[in-house]
Amino acid sequence: MSTDTTAAKQKRKGLRVALAVSFGFVLAVYWTAFIPFLGPLFAAQFLLASSRPMPLGKTVGAAIVILVAGIAMMVLTSSLGDRPAPFLLLLGLTYFLCFAVQTSGKGGPAVFLVLVVAIVVPLLGILNKELANSILSILVGGVLSGTLLMWLAHAIIPEPACCEDNTERLPAQPMDLLRAFANTLILLTSVVICLTSNNLTAAAVIPITVASLLGQLDVAVGTRAAFGLVVVNLLGGFVASAAYAALTLRPNLLSIFLIVLGVALFLGGRAAAMTKDAPLFAGALTIFLILFGLGVSPLPGTAAESFATRIVYIAAALIYALLLATILWSRRPDPRRINP
Repeated sequence: MSTDTTAAKQKRKGLRVALAVSFGFVLAVYWTAFIPFLGPLFAAQFLLASSRPMPLGKTVGAAIVILVAGIAMMVLTSSLGDRPAPFLLLLGLTYFLCFAVQTSGKGGPAVFLVLVVAIVVPLLGILNKELANSILSILVGGVLSGTLLMWLAHAIIPEPACCEDNTERLPAQPMDLLRAFANTLILLTSVVICLTSNNLTAAAVIPITVASLLGQLDVAVGTRAAFGLVVVNLLGGFVASAAYAALTLRPNLLSIFLIVLGVALFLGGRAAAMTKDAPLFAGALTIFLILFGLGVSPLPGTAAESFATRIVYIAAALIYALLLATILWSRRPDPRRINP
């Protein structure tokens, strides 16, 4: 494939991400969704995974997996939420299974989305009793809207039939159970901290940031400086802070659409590129959607808290995950990593 064709394909993928995220975000705010970033986040993950729309069977399968995970987390939270030991044990087992699949290079975006569900559902169920009975409808809405946004984006900006999907994928590898166990300890500890903080903003930001960073470290190619990881991920937080400040000057749906569209074009376009930095910008886009979504969310207390505090949360989560990963991860060479 020629360079021009590759560049055009990446441009189309970035445009699809930007359109899906911006339209989805505005519709979620218009319908006063409690978690407006959920549908756009799902759509972005689906669209970044491939230049082609997910086949119907695979789409239905991913949606079923996510919904089943959500229902399981609801049952787990409602039945064992007041019994910390078995609750955390089963929650940790869920994280371990997700990370084990992730270390094998399988699962695609569904693994990260299941992790998001397994983080958000227990936190909302325990820290916000008013939403406990609405979690399933919120989750169903997020899955359906993310899927519809993916198909709509491909309908508006289709991929030419002559162009093959050369999206780089990690080759299948034996599961690294030690790394999966280490990742589980890192993520579960962050969830425990948030469950004891009674702070919904921290609960939403910190564990998802940790899960996102662990995924980036898992797919990074070559040696990557920890400073670069922190800076690129913090970029999403700073951009969200600036975007929210701009929104306060003219708070309406058109402003939200233009702001999210511009940021999604900037971050999503780089996340769609076939480079080793792409996962970092995908992580930055995830952080932006979460922070900006919390800013405009009708959830109590989310808009009142300063973005500076939220960025501190993100920085703490990034440094925490990097330090523990450095300590706990196995030192043996990873066959998926290629020295630059």
